[in-house]
Amino acid sequence: MYNANMDVKNYYIEFCNNVRAEKARKGLTRQQLAEKAGISIDTMGQIERGEGNPQFNTIVSIALALDVDLNTLLPLKK
Repeated sequence: MYNANMDVKNYYIEFCNNVRAEKARKGLTRQQLAEKAGISIDTMGQIERGEGNPQFNTIVSIALALDVDLNTLLPLKK
């Protein structure tokens, strides 16, 4: 959820939480989501744990693989 007082790290944590939640809603495993998104399972694991700093194209690939709008994953809407 959008919060004007959140810092970048908190936005990333929210993004990671949203990815995990959507993955669970879709009934996907980490491996399945990684394959659908075209990224490594290690990268997917880092994202789910809130580690690393994924590139924008990786974020978009995950949204496409989950068949959700970026606004579903990124807590930037007001």
